[in-house]
Amino acid sequence: MPSAADRIEFGPPRDTGSLRAFGLAVLAHLLLMAALTWGINWKHSDKAASFEAEIWTSVPQAVAPKLVEAPTPPPPPPAPPTPEVKPPPPPTPNVDIALEQEKKRKLLQQQKEAENQKQEKLKAELQAKKDKELKEQKAREELAKRKAAEDAKKLDTKEAEKKKLADAEAEKQRQANIRRAMGLAGATGSPDATGTAQRASGPSANYRGRLAALFKRNIVFANPESIQGNPKAVVQVKVSSTGLIMSSRLSKSSGVQAWDDAVLRAVEKAERIPPDENGKIITDFPVEFGPKD
Repeated sequence: MPSAADRIEFGPPRDTGSLRAFGLAVLAHLLLMAALTWGINWKHSDKAASFEAEIWTSVPQAVAPKLVEAPTPPPPPPAPPTPEVKPPPPPTPNVDIALEQEKKRKLLQQQKEAENQKQEKLKAELQAKKDKELKEQKAREELAKRKAAEDAKKLDTKEAEKKKLADAEAEKQRQANIRRAMGLAGATGSPDATGTAQRASGPSANYRGRLAALFKRNIVFANPESIQGNPKAVVQVKVSSTGLIMSSRLSKSSGVQAWDDAVLRAVEKAERIPPDENGKIITDFPVEFGPKD
């Protein structure tokens, strides 16, 4: 309910101020008329312009209510933190898939171990084979050395025996020559003695043929038919009085080197010849060989 003071404040003004209000109104009208006149003069080109004016009397002004200051707005709340995006959890593994993967892993591991064992075994076999080959090679080398030493010893023994036999044969031949000379000297007075002595000192008719057959058994030649014709190779053989072959040489070549070499090897392989039917041995004689004999 309004108080008495409020009613007095907002009531109509007292009559004592009428005079002053009237003066102010007159002044306001004069100012308005001056402004209108100045405006008309400023817009002198616009003759058709019309003006309307309203004259207001001064009315009491209501006192504006006291402004109430608006409260200071609170500060805006802080922005909520951005939620951390977590990765989705891994899917729960399927038991069957896990078992299958484990089975495959074990199978691959077994295959790898088997392959490693295979490689190790192969490596061991190769090493064993290499060791065996080295051992065999060493044994062959030692055997070859022993054989070479034995062959050298045999050769020395054979050469010594040949020399001894040759010396004995030379002495025997010298004595025979002396006896032959003495026999020839004693047979000069008898005509029949010469022919008989000469026939008795020579070999039998088939002795040379038997010696040639002995040597031919030792010939090793791959294909005699490959030789055109039947070329002859003649080998001169020297033998001791005991039948030991002392030397052999090619006195006539067949023209085929392989055949000549085979013939010489055959004679050397015989080493010894048998005596004739009368017990004698010829010490120097030629032997003829043909590939197609």
